[in-house]
Amino acid sequence: MAYLTLKATAYFSSSINSSSETYLPSSPSKLLKLPPFWPWEKVKVGPLSVSPMGFGTWAWGNQLLWGYQESMDNELQQSFNLAVDNGINLFDTADSYGTGRLNGKSEKLLGKFIREYQGQKRLQKDIVIATKFAAYPWRLTPGQFLNACNASIDRMQIEQIGIGQLHWSTANYAPLQEKALWDGLVAMHDKGLVRAVGVSNYGPKQLVKIYDYLKARGVPLCTAQVQFSLLSVGEDQLEIKNICDSLGIRLIAYSPLGLGMLTGKYTPSNLPRGPRAFLFRQILPGLDPLLSALEEIAQKRRNHATSCHKLVHLQRDHSHTWSEDSETSRRKFGCFGLAPEFPRVAPVRICGTGVTSKDDPKHFPNKMNLDRTSFGELLC
Repeated sequence: MAYLTLKATAYFSSSINSSSETYLPSSPSKLLKLPPFWPWEKVKVGPLSVSPMGFGTWAWGNQLLWGYQESMDNELQQSFNLAVDNGINLFDTADSYGTGRLNGKSEKLLGKFIREYQGQKRLQKDIVIATKFAAYPWRLTPGQFLNACNASIDRMQIEQIGIGQLHWSTANYAPLQEKALWDGLVAMHDKGLVRAVGVSNYGPKQLVKIYDYLKARGVPLCTAQVQFSLLSVGEDQLEIKNICDSLGIRLIAYSPLGLGMLTGKYTPSNLPRGPRAFLFRQILPGLDPLLSALEEIAQKRRNHATSCHKLVHLQRDHSHTWSEDSETSRRKFGCFGLAPEFPRVAPVRICGTGVTSKDDPKHFPNKMNLDRTSFGELLC
C-alpha cells in the first residue's frame, strides 16, 4: 500500500537559517523557485486525487496549546496561499479545532481562505478538505453524527467534504456509542455529504474492526491518521502501518515534527508558552544528538533542520500534515531540496530511534524500511 513516489525536488531561491525572522512578502509564491519538472500529479485516496503532502490546521483557533490570536489570521491565510500555490491540495481540520468561543474556528478559517484564494482557479477547485468529527458524549446516534457533518459543511460554506473522519474511538469507554458513530460515517457517505471516510487515533484492533464493519456496508475505509515522527515510532504505529499496507488504507502521519520539538526552534531555555512547555522541558535535553545531526545535514545543504526532518519523515512512506507559521511553512517546502542527501539522512533515521549511527543499517530494515523507501514518498 504505497503512494506514488515524489521524485522531483523543490528549492528556495535563497537560503533560510534558524535565526531568520518570520517574513512573508506580498507574493508568497515567489518564495519558492520550482523546477520545470515539479510533480503536479496527485495520488489516489479512494475516489480522490490529493497531494502527497497535506496541511494541518490544528493550531488555527487554538489559544490554549498553540497560542492562537485572531491577529494571526492574515499570516495564516498567506501560509495557506503558499501551500496551494505550490501544489498542496489536502487540508486537514476538525470540528473541535478552536478553543472556547473559538470552537469551530479552524473550519471557518479554512472555508474563508478557500473562498478568498486569488490564485489559479484550477488549484482552488482541486482543494480537498479532510475534517474530523469529535466523538462527543452527546453524539449518541447516527443522526447526531450526521448533524455534525452538516454543521461542518455550513461552517466551511462548502457543498461536500472530501474526507469525513471519526476523530477518536470510544470503544474503551463507550462501546455502544462506537457503533452508532460508525453508522453515522456510513450515513454521511451514502447521502453524499462526504466523498470518502477515515479514522484518527485508532489502535490496530479497532482499525481492523471498523474496516470490516464499513466494508460489509459497502463503504471503504480510505484513511487512518496516527501520530508519527522520529519521536513517536512505537510498535503500535508500526503495526498500524502494516495493517494499512495490507488493507489498502492510506496512512496519514500527524505531528511529524513532534509538536514543534523537532523544529530546532526551541531549547530548554527557550520554551513555548502554554502546556507544551512542561512536555518540552522534560524531553528537549535528550534530543541534542538528533537535533545536532539534523542541523549538520541542513547546514551542509544551506537549508534548515525543519526541512531536513521533513525529508527523514518523508522517506518513511507517510503523508503528513503541519500547522505552523509562514516561516516554518517555507522551511518544510525546503525539504525537497535535500534530495541528494539521502546517504546522510539514513543515519539520522536510525539516530531518531535510539540506534547509533555506528550500527549497520542493514540490520534495521524491517523496522524503518531502509531497504524499501525512496525519495519523496509522503503517503503510503
